[in-house]
Amino acid sequence: MKQFKDQKIKLIRMLTRRNWLLRCSILINVAVLLYLCSHLLIGGGNFALGPAYIISDESMLKPAAQYRTHIPAHLAAQLRQDEREALLMQQQQQTQSQQHSSVVLKIQENGISVQEVPQQQQPQGSNQDQLLLEAAAGRGGDVDNTNNNVNVDDSRFDVPTETSQGNNGGPGNSNSNNNNRAAGAEILYQDGGAPNGAGAGLLNASDIFSTTASIDLDMKLRSLLNCHDRDYEPYIGQRGDFWVMKNYIRAEHGELRCHETITYTTHADYTFLDNLIPLLERWNAPVSLAMHAPGTDFVPTVNAVKYLRDCLPESHLVRQFVTFHIYFSSKHIPKNVPKYDKVLEPPFNCSLPAPYFNVSSSQLYKTQKKLLYPVNVGRNIARDAAMTHFILASDIELYPNPGLVHKFLEMIVRNEPVLQRKNPRVFPLSIFEVDSSSPVPRDKTELQELLRTGKAIPFHKRVCSSCHGVPKSKEWMAANETDDLGVFHIGKRVGYFVHWEPIYIGTHADPHYDERLSWEGKSDKMTQGYALCVLDYDFHILDNAFLVHKPGIKVLKKDPKRAMLAAKTNQLIKKIIYPELQVMYGSRKGCAV
Repeated sequence: MKQFKDQKIKLIRMLTRRNWLLRCSILINVAVLLYLCSHLLIGGGNFALGPAYIISDESMLKPAAQYRTHIPAHLAAQLRQDEREALLMQQQQQTQSQQHSSVVLKIQENGISVQEVPQQQQPQGSNQDQLLLEAAAGRGGDVDNTNNNVNVDDSRFDVPTETSQGNNGGPGNSNSNNNNRAAGAEILYQDGGAPNGAGAGLLNASDIFSTTASIDLDMKLRSLLNCHDRDYEPYIGQRGDFWVMKNYIRAEHGELRCHETITYTTHADYTFLDNLIPLLERWNAPVSLAMHAPGTDFVPTVNAVKYLRDCLPESHLVRQFVTFHIYFSSKHIPKNVPKYDKVLEPPFNCSLPAPYFNVSSSQLYKTQKKLLYPVNVGRNIARDAAMTHFILASDIELYPNPGLVHKFLEMIVRNEPVLQRKNPRVFPLSIFEVDSSSPVPRDKTELQELLRTGKAIPFHKRVCSSCHGVPKSKEWMAANETDDLGVFHIGKRVGYFVHWEPIYIGTHADPHYDERLSWEGKSDKMTQGYALCVLDYDFHILDNAFLVHKPGIKVLKKDPKRAMLAAKTNQLIKKIIYPELQVMYGSRKGCAV
C-alpha cells in the first residue's frame, strides 16, 4: 500500500514537471512569435502605422522625379541645382585632358561659383556653351531653369552691340520695360549689349579670364564699400522753388547695385545736348542728367531727348546709359507735362533736324524771361538721383579719358595704404582745354603731346587760372603714363589753391552745392570747396585720369551784365552764405571761400 502511494506521488511529480516544461515552451513560442511580429512591424518590413508614406525597396530604384513631389516646394529648386552641378562636375572629370572648355557662372544671392563645362560633350549651339547667369528671384521659390535673364555686372556697362538697337515698338516701350524691371523682371545683357530676352553671349578665350576677374572685383567692391542700393522709381516733387521730375526718362540699364560702377552726374539745358554722345563714347557708364526746362523750353527738351534716343547711330548708348530728370521753377510751369510712361509717345520724326541744332541761348524761354540758370539745383538733382556709391559730378562739356571707370574701381579694390587714411577724401581730375582743330586726347600720352605743341592748356588758364589750378600740376604733366590708375599726390585746398574748384569723383556723403548760386553769378562751386576744406578732406589727385573740355580754348571776355551779377553773388556769399557755413561746418585755419 505504501509502495503504491510512492509511485502515485512520483507520477504526479513527473506530470507536474512536464506541465511546467510544456508551459515554458508555450511561453517561449509566444515570445518568439511576438518578437517576429514586432520585427516585421518596426524594423524590417514595409509597413507603417498611421497615414505615413510607404517606401519600398522597389520604389527606391525609380527615378528621383517620382518621389521628389513629396519634397517641400522650397527645396525643389535647390535639388535641381544640385543635380545640375553634379552632372557638370562629372563631365568635367571625364574630360580633364581636353583643353577647350567654356565657363558656367552661377550667380545667386548667396554667392558666385565658377565651373568649367567641356564643349565636346555638348551639341553645337547648346546653351551650355554660353555664359549662364542664374539669379534666384526670391527666397523659398522654385527656380525657372529655362530663364537665364538676369543682370550682368561687368557687361552691363559695355557698349551695346548694333544688333541690339531695336526697341521693339518704338521709344514708348522703354519706360514700360523699366517698369517690368522694377517689378522683379530680370534682364540679360548679351555680349555686353542691350537686353535681348533670351540666351547669353558666347564666350571666347579672353572672356574667361576677364569674366572671372570681374566677379572677383565685384565681390571685393561689395565688401569694401558696404554701401546701400537706391531705388530707380520715377518721382515728382518740389525742391525749394522748383518742381522736379526725377527719373523722368530712365536708362535701360535698370536698377544698379551701389558698388558696381560710377555715375557721371551733370546738368544742362537742351542747347547743350550735342555734348552727350562724345561724353558717352568715352565714359561708357551710367549718366544722371538734370535738364532745366521751364515754360516753352519743355517741349524742345523732350523732343531733343527723343532724337538722341532714336535717331543717331549712337542712340543705343543714350538708351542704355542716360537717365533724364527735368526741373523748372514753380513760376514757370509748362502748359502740359506728360506722365513718365507717356512722355516718349509719339516717337520723334528722325527726318527732322536735331531740336538742339543751330539753336542759340537767346531763343530759350529762360533767356526771354530773363531767368538765371540754376546750375547748383541741377547738380544736386542729378547727384541725388544717382544709384551708385561713387559719382563724378561734372559739367556736360567735360569729357573723361576712356577706361576711367574700370581702372578707378580696380584702384579702390587694391586698397593701398594711401587709401587707408582716416580723413574723408575725394579724387580730383586734372582738366584741360584743346584748340578747336585738335581731337580730344584719349590717354595721357596723347595729352602730353598736345601740351608740348601748345594745342592743349590747363583748364581756364586764360580765364581764372587759380580756380582750377591743381597741386603738383607741372609734375603731373611731366610724369609718364602707367597702365594702372593711382593716387599721384594728396593735396589740400589751402595756400595758393585756397580758391580751387575741383571736379572730382566723390560719394553721396560729400557736401551739396549751394542752390542759391547761379551760373551767371559765377563762384558756384566755391562754397562747397570751403566746406570740404573745413571738414579736412584729402584731395587724392589721380595720376592717369583727366577731363578735356569740348574743343575750343576759352578766353576772357568782358561781360558787364555778368560782372554785375558776379558782384551781387560775392556779396551774397560774404554776408549770408559764408556766416552760415561757419555755423554749420565750423572754421579751419587756411580755409576760405
